[in-house]
Amino acid sequence: MKKISLIHGPNLNLTGSREPGIYGRDTLAAINEEVVLKCAQYGWECVCFQSNSEGALIDRIHAAIDDCDGIIINAGAYTHYSYAIRDAIAATRLPCVEVHMSNVHAREEFRHHSTISAVCAGVIAGFGKNSYLLAVDAMKGILG
Repeated sequence: MKKISLIHGPNLNLTGSREPGIYGRDTLAAINEEVVLKCAQYGWECVCFQSNSEGALIDRIHAAIDDCDGIIINAGAYTHYSYAIRDAIAATRLPCVEVHMSNVHAREEFRHHSTISAVCAGVIAGFGKNSYLLAVDAMKGILG
């Protein structure tokens, strides 16, 4: 059975209450549940993780080397400046899909650059919680 690591970065624990006009009203737990169910449709297991700490995110990315077939990550604000997360993703050699609920290119200038995109198979942004579900479909195309 294939296994996907779904990783959420800083402030995503507040999804549903934080800027609902941008991120929607669904909680992170509800989004995780939908992603787990979508993965199950493909016969996959999905493990979900969220942290506001860069080091904890890196540790989870490293852990995926031993027990996962792919990573779906919303690194939050770390997307825009964390070379450490970029290097951790590259070190896994696992396919990774970068996700953003908002269209980062329609927002503040600092959000237009991603340090992790170059080491990800692709980027899905701007579709709210559906960005995560689209990432699962993208991973299906990668993993078969």
